[in-house]
Amino acid sequence: MTETPLAAPLNVGFDYTRSTGPVLGRFVTALRDRRIEGVRGSDDRVHVPPVEYDPVTAEQLGEFVPVGEEGTVVSWSWCAQPLDGQPLNRPFAWALVKLDGADTPMLHAVDAGSPGNIHSGQRVRVRWAEETVGHIRDIAYFLPVDAEDTAPTEPAPPVAEREEGAPISVVITPVHLKYLHSASPEESTYLRGLAEGKMIGQRCPACGKVYIPPRGACPTDGVPTTDEVELPDTGIVTTFCIVNVPFLGQRLKPPYVAAYILLDGADIAFLHLVLGCAAEDVRMGMRVRAAWKPREEWWTSLENISHFEPTGEPDAAYETFAHHL
Repeated sequence: MTETPLAAPLNVGFDYTRSTGPVLGRFVTALRDRRIEGVRGSDDRVHVPPVEYDPVTAEQLGEFVPVGEEGTVVSWSWCAQPLDGQPLNRPFAWALVKLDGADTPMLHAVDAGSPGNIHSGQRVRVRWAEETVGHIRDIAYFLPVDAEDTAPTEPAPPVAEREEGAPISVVITPVHLKYLHSASPEESTYLRGLAEGKMIGQRCPACGKVYIPPRGACPTDGVPTTDEVELPDTGIVTTFCIVNVPFLGQRLKPPYVAAYILLDGADIAFLHLVLGCAAEDVRMGMRVRAAWKPREEWWTSLENISHFEPTGEPDAAYETFAHHL
């Protein structure tokens, strides 16, 4: 009986950090102080949020204009099932709101309660966050002007450390993508093999090339790769880079090597770490072997291999892997 393909939830996330510059910096600084400012363009239109360069002439802008906390809904779309990280955890409307004194609308949330309580031309007002920090979410959401507001708000996202009252120069926005990854039958076989300490690829019946991780179909011939092949955990370094630059969430202290490993008998390389020697000693053609984690830590993941390390064997001749670069 064919085994059910594997599936697992994935969460890819990071804190997006950007410098604001003089225009957006002034905008978010004003939000922290519970004020809203736009910028005037060459055609006398007031843009909110402010733009750094004139949409007509492309010249740098700098004439700031205060605008009101009330405005008019230009258009809207109902969000019946809010996602994590959105302004409200209950159904709401995404709306383009043109604030009093502005000539362009801004996108934000309107807490209307139901689709029947919002319409184009409706008057709405700002609901400020309980704590304002210098971020677009200092505006928690908008409310119809005649609506009673009794709901608590969540605190705004953090910003970089700053002196109290100083202009905001950096904004941090958490970014997350959550989804369910469903592995193909071929990929599932490969992952189940890793849980048993095996490297399982698939061979194209037409050209004979072996792919690991398996592709399901041969990129060269377009035919299904149905023949399973168990490969050894030894191979060669084809290309590599030495990582010298530190970054957020980095698990290893630089310098270290990320390399493409071509397993013996395979026709495609995959990316992994090469450790166990000085970074400057890694080279193309170096023979390496997988360093597996303790068996009790194995699961359906390439993370079962901690890294690859040199075997001490002579390097492979360039001609033997030149067409695999």
